[in-house]
Amino acid sequence: MKKNVFTLLAGTALLCACQPAQKETTISGTLTGIESDTLLVINAPMPTASNENTQSKTDTVAMQDGKFTLTLACDSLPVQAVIFAKPSGNKALNMAQNIRIVAFPGDALTVNGSVDDYVVEGSDFYATLNEAQKTWQPAQDSLMAIFEKYKGIDPEDLPEGTNPTEEIQEAGKRLTALYVDYIRQHPDEDVSVYLAAQTGTYMEEALGLLSDKAKNGILGGFYQYMDAMMQKEKALEEAEAKIKEGAEAPDFTLNDLQGKPLALSSLRGKYVVLDFWGSWCGWCIKGIPDMKKYYEKYKGKMEILGIDCRDTEEKWKAAVEKHELPWLHVRNEGNPDVSILYAIQGYPTKIVVDPEGKIAKIVVGEDPAFYEYLDELFK
Repeated sequence: MKKNVFTLLAGTALLCACQPAQKETTISGTLTGIESDTLLVINAPMPTASNENTQSKTDTVAMQDGKFTLTLACDSLPVQAVIFAKPSGNKALNMAQNIRIVAFPGDALTVNGSVDDYVVEGSDFYATLNEAQKTWQPAQDSLMAIFEKYKGIDPEDLPEGTNPTEEIQEAGKRLTALYVDYIRQHPDEDVSVYLAAQTGTYMEEALGLLSDKAKNGILGGFYQYMDAMMQKEKALEEAEAKIKEGAEAPDFTLNDLQGKPLALSSLRGKYVVLDFWGSWCGWCIKGIPDMKKYYEKYKGKMEILGIDCRDTEEKWKAAVEKHELPWLHVRNEGNPDVSILYAIQGYPTKIVVDPEGKIAKIVVGEDPAFYEYLDELFK
């Protein structure tokens, strides 16, 4: 089987569905064409609807004469292990050359070949996937050939009328169509759930083709994650049409630092800056000094409502205390998901709500334009 080019939801899918019993899972094999005697292995549980942000783990595995054995902790399988050759000296890691392996509880998998052309065997899942791969292998090879064709070529040196992007998109559509067709013909298979993650803009159709058996199978948690992502995407599209400067700011109620409900509407009558942030967001933290400066400058004319996103309660409270943030704070726990309600797609995002409850200004990123706006507003 040629190298899988699966990206699993644009790189988010290092995989998971929780299993109650812990079983040892091994991956072993022989790899050729690797100068290093050490492999880097990144593995993580597959995301589920209730556990989207799974934590990955990085291990090193020794190779001897090209042979290796890896044992995975299996308390939250299936997982995906991504294997790289550890570069020697000061060489950079080649992220494009990797081996992706999906492992289920108790699997004893083997992988043989090179990072560009390998075969994974040892489970019913791979027996099915390897056979199915034959269906779309020519289309996959064609797509990879286009990438190679234009690799390293300056766009300015291309003949007039040549459009690599269009070629790649068309080849990608042909490959995706084969994935969808396979799912249509095999709606009960776990492999079809796995393939649905590769269907891009056709994912809604692909998920709709799956049977209840597949939706509730060993990859059922991953199906629920994909379905939840689709629903969020739809909600974001609907919110984008509504969240405009001059539009009514949707009301919401979230819990503050003391666990008490705080409604946006309770702040009506003054300007309110909705600051969508998180302790994990570097630019959010970098902007805190300026936020403090402007809060002190205009706190009699405006209020800041920090809306923490994607943090645990502990990390949120710790960040507020560490950075000594003096304004109001609430945590977006997801019910409702205020980040979707306000179509937030980047952090930080600052939305200024006027005293009448209308959106006056939207600024995405840590942008001086936000502070210039406040100076102009309150001059």
